[in-house]
Amino acid sequence: MQTRPLGDTGINVSRLCLGTMTFGEQNTETEAHEQLDRAIAFGINFIDTAEMYPVPPRAETQGRTEQYIGSWLKGRGTRDDVIIATKIAGPGMEHIRDGSRFTREHVQRAVEDSLTRLKTDYIDLYQLHWPSRHTNFFGRLGYTHNEDEQHIPLEDTLLALKEQVDAGKIRAIGLSNETPWGVMHCLHLADKLGLPRVASVQNPYNLLNRTYEVGLAEIAHRENVGLLAYSPLAFGVLSGKYLDGARPPKGRLTLYERFKRYTSLRAERAVHAYVTLAREHGLDPAQMALAYVNSRTFLTSNIIGATTMEQLESNLASEALSLSEEVLEGIESIHTATPNPCP
Repeated sequence: MQTRPLGDTGINVSRLCLGTMTFGEQNTETEAHEQLDRAIAFGINFIDTAEMYPVPPRAETQGRTEQYIGSWLKGRGTRDDVIIATKIAGPGMEHIRDGSRFTREHVQRAVEDSLTRLKTDYIDLYQLHWPSRHTNFFGRLGYTHNEDEQHIPLEDTLLALKEQVDAGKIRAIGLSNETPWGVMHCLHLADKLGLPRVASVQNPYNLLNRTYEVGLAEIAHRENVGLLAYSPLAFGVLSGKYLDGARPPKGRLTLYERFKRYTSLRAERAVHAYVTLAREHGLDPAQMALAYVNSRTFLTSNIIGATTMEQLESNLASEALSLSEEVLEGIESIHTATPNPCP
């Protein structure tokens, strides 16, 4: 398993990271522990979660994913060789603290609650799950400015996070679903005010959504703030299992109507092309999609997720897959014909 540096933190993380947002909804606690054990045995040292997980987010299950990871950590008996990342929910989650916000009080309580559920006394990477300001994320490309918007200034949030870093409760901070301006503004504030420097950006990145490349990829290289790629299989769509209207019984798109980000007609055409390319070269379509993400120079870690051990094994196998120039050229040809159908 390759490892890569997490920004300037001195922390090294595995190129594959285990995503856990199905733990507590599609996966039981026993299944979650089995996945964690297998990932660690394979060489993964990086686990990503969030206070709002599992998904779909519900008041009845909120925090359950962290609880499952916490019971695993307690049973395991060792902590320091595992890198745990979690996130504070952005605004809009009314069932979390009566409406999560990035204030000092919310940050303090969120950190303490995550520490309790995770059964640990520190978090390696603490991330802002999505911006508190009105901007373009979660599938929105265009930006419309609102002079009257009310939001918590990033400076205030970074000051609150600094308190948690100084207290030893978190080691590093990161952003998620963030824009180039948001990343650069955080870096500017860190340099200007002596605040913690952002170590990573967790944004969507896959064959159907390469918008990260437009502005954030350059920041990753020049500022050493790499990508934690989420949805590398586009909710499993890039495996090909949903093609031609198929809906496997336990598939996420079958179970939950809310997940429509990767189901447009343009996406269907692109997926057909990617799956055909993979099969022409004797490759598993899902492994080809993951291997492409793994190969990006701006990547820090690729967040894989699975609901079955068979899926997990397939995802893990992508670590050893190196795509030929012919395959890479084929991917670029499809991307040029149908660029970013699912931003």
